[in-house]
Amino acid sequence: QVQLVESGGGLVQAGGSLRLSCAASGRTVSRYAMGWFRQAPGKEREPVAAISWSGGSTYYADAVKGRFTISRDNTKNTVYLQMNSLKPEDTAVYYCAATPRGFRSSTPVEYDYWGQGTQVTVCS
Repeated sequence: QVQLVESGGGLVQAGGSLRLSCAASGRTVSRYAMGWFRQAPGKEREPVAAISWSGGSTYYADAVKGRFTISRDNTKNTVYLQMNSLKPEDTAVYYCAATPRGFRSSTPVEYDYWGQGTQVTVCS
């Protein structure tokens, strides 16, 4: 089993930055693809970014391209999401997910393990 714990969320003004971290435990995730998803109140969970096991392939939702960067440190079993130029519409609970399928995916059903989420609130 893989346990995922997100951290780094909080309240920030529009235009600001946050860095989310997702620490994995229970098993090394160095061969797992990892993803970040978010869910705003009253909306479905949507993909934000994903990264392959090696870090060589990434995916970004159109809404965050050019502003967010996903990265990973396999020596620390941790994945990051650097979020810059934040907008009020980025407000959501952000979830980290892992799949033993090494290629990154934007589809939630392909992920086997999920964290409990961290709240990101962007005020205007």
